[in-house]
Amino acid sequence: MPEQHALLSASGAHRWLSCTPSARLETQFPDKGSDFAAEGTLAHSLAELKVRKYIGTISAQKYRAEFKKIAENEKYTPEMDTHTDSYLEFIKDKAAEYDTKPFIVPEQRLDFSNIVPEGFGTGDCIMIGGGVLMVIDFKYGQGVKVEAKMNPQMLLYAVGALNAFSMLYDIHTVTMHIFQPRIDNVDTYTVTREFLDVWANGIKPIAEKAYKGEGEFNPSPDGNGWCRFCRAKSLCRARAAFSEEPYEKSGGVSPELLSREEIGEILKRADAIKKWIADLEEWSLSELLAGNDVPGWKAVEGRSNRQFTDTDAAFKYLIDNGYDEAVLYERKPITLTAVEKLLGKKDFETQLSEFIIKPPGKPTLAPESDKRTAITNKTTAAEAFGA
Repeated sequence: MPEQHALLSASGAHRWLSCTPSARLETQFPDKGSDFAAEGTLAHSLAELKVRKYIGTISAQKYRAEFKKIAENEKYTPEMDTHTDSYLEFIKDKAAEYDTKPFIVPEQRLDFSNIVPEGFGTGDCIMIGGGVLMVIDFKYGQGVKVEAKMNPQMLLYAVGALNAFSMLYDIHTVTMHIFQPRIDNVDTYTVTREFLDVWANGIKPIAEKAYKGEGEFNPSPDGNGWCRFCRAKSLCRARAAFSEEPYEKSGGVSPELLSREEIGEILKRADAIKKWIADLEEWSLSELLAGNDVPGWKAVEGRSNRQFTDTDAAFKYLIDNGYDEAVLYERKPITLTAVEKLLGKKDFETQLSEFIIKPPGKPTLAPESDKRTAITNKTTAAEAFGA
């Protein structure tokens, strides 16, 4: 079901905890949503429906009727059905870890306003039993890999779940799961209730400052981070100022050449600037298309390629006039990913695993924080990549 968002939402916690004035600044910009958000909302509705059928809170007839409505939505795909099935299986597996049948509730509204002013959110699935609270979050997006460790959204959901159910259940352990099936990401983080209490009390003054719109603006240093989903990211003056800050200079091999330290700093800044410029361009184009002025700029028609109005009709005309059909069509195999979707992940691995290899990727530059292993042996790297 669609979720109403509080000013200090759980999903935006990483942002307002890092840059406290951003939450109030964002209110000047409408939440336009996106096709990806609409797709995610539909996937969550289907996931919720399947969990409710599993726990017996809706009848089979109600399930079929609601599933039919979802399947008629233009955003629905068979892939969505497959991934929500995987989500349900994950929930069943987690339920099986309890000694006795746990309490399970999907799409639970969670209030954490004791820590965050007017704070609330919706937990995708809450599971409780044997002193263990599980908070499961279904992520349908595939653009950003989400981690569970110290994830403020998940921790706030856990606080809200404790507020809702600690009077009914004796809870001593909290386990948070991220289930992100489209990129095969399942991540888990477990804390004690005492740890969660300490964390919650620690962020309380930060949340109060964010609610008032106080504090210093703090753009994410990589140009992405918590700025990525901020609605004010294009016009934020603090982000612009950060991009213009001079880097710290140091002596290179000679005064005319940059040092390695300077190059490292410039590359960090350049990555942030590229992302900021892209956001500025996107905002400016949308303003111009809406009839507003951006001095010195205009919207124009981009490059276009010729195309047939009706390819089948055009080819039929050629064939009828003596051209061989074989020269008009190319026969080529579908992609590996398309084959996997055709067979399904399990059958694909069972039948074709011996035919699959994953050669090393081409060397690319990445910040030290990147989790991939660094290429350190120059000879081995050159041989592997044909350099």
